[in-house]
Amino acid sequence: MKIIEYPKREQWSEITARPHLDHSQLQQTVSSVLSDVRQRGDEAVLDYEERFDHVRLQQLAVSEAEMDEAEGLVSEELKEAIGLAHENIYKFHEAQRFNEVRVETQPGVECWQKSVPIEKVGLYIPGGTAPLFSTVLMLATPAKIAGCRDIVLCTPPNREGKVNPAILMAARTAGVSAIYKAGGVQAIGAMAYGTETVPKVYKIFGPGNQYVMAAKQQVSLGDVAIDMPAGPSEVCVLADDSANAAFVAADLLSQAEHGIDSQVLLITTSEQILSEVQAEVERQLALLPRQEIAAKALDNSRCVLVASADEMMALSNAYAPEHLIIQTRDYEQLATKVVNAGSVFLGPYACESAGDYASGTNHTLPTHGYATAYSGVNLDSYCRKITFQHLTAEGVRRIGHAVELMAAAEQLDAHKNAMTLRIEN
Repeated sequence: MKIIEYPKREQWSEITARPHLDHSQLQQTVSSVLSDVRQRGDEAVLDYEERFDHVRLQQLAVSEAEMDEAEGLVSEELKEAIGLAHENIYKFHEAQRFNEVRVETQPGVECWQKSVPIEKVGLYIPGGTAPLFSTVLMLATPAKIAGCRDIVLCTPPNREGKVNPAILMAARTAGVSAIYKAGGVQAIGAMAYGTETVPKVYKIFGPGNQYVMAAKQQVSLGDVAIDMPAGPSEVCVLADDSANAAFVAADLLSQAEHGIDSQVLLITTSEQILSEVQAEVERQLALLPRQEIAAKALDNSRCVLVASADEMMALSNAYAPEHLIIQTRDYEQLATKVVNAGSVFLGPYACESAGDYASGTNHTLPTHGYATAYSGVNLDSYCRKITFQHLTAEGVRRIGHAVELMAAAEQLDAHKNAMTLRIEN
């Protein structure tokens, strides 16, 4: 990790920069695959599964027999863990239900909103170096609470044509409607356009590699909505001299092991903590099975020493991290100053892993600085707000003339006439 001590404000843009990737060739490849899937449907998806996932599938849909088989392959202990996580995720998202409020803006003019679920949603679940069955719970649970009619899931199979059993177990637990063996760009295309087997959905959710992310952004330009723009995963840890260096190092490494393009950032007011964390990172890294991946991610990462807690918080807000961990004495006070972050973890015991799996909050979050404008996935992500209004004759008398004047000022005479007729009748 690069060490930066007492940087000037002019250096902040460099500190907060994410790893740069040349996407020009990637975008062309993604566009080509999407176009092929749009034209050839199932046949194209099966061909790309053979090419990219190295398996020739006989069918894309996961059968009920495969679901039953998977349930038998998951240990009782893991089933209980999945059940606990699902219960907590359900509780947290259930509490986000929208309460309808009717507002009388003028006598005889009543307005309100109604929350309506998106009928068809698609969930993409990576299954490569890390089969993210936890993401199934994070995406399908709020979809089920919202009342989405069709919850479609795509995930890549292994070379035997099987889906990771924990993914299938989580899907059954959370209430997924249908599961298809498709990964990467071809899966995004199948859900965006629809094929003979995979239904077209109205919104696609879920993480993935740079190809998946590029595919989601391309299909969002005209075919389907997506949860958010996203990039590689990241964490920012704020620490003072009260922090536990071993905890901080573990949090940095837990994020670094996601992928070689992940990024971690430590901002501290303590030289001693900076030194201790460096030593702990080296010690813990050597023990990790995914140390090669984590080590490459650490090359993109930085430790920054600053003069004060205010500067620490200001730099964090400039970075706008996906995950923000505040391990300081005054973490509650600093929490009030958070402006830009996807999800925040307070105190020494709130590790990011808790939110990733079982505390109840959602782990599908904005990355790459998008936390300045986007929220993480929540119950509202699966709903639309439709507005209603009702006017009586008195309501027309109250606002009618204002409507006429404004329509006339915009030179929209048909708009004016629609109100004038009601005033006169």
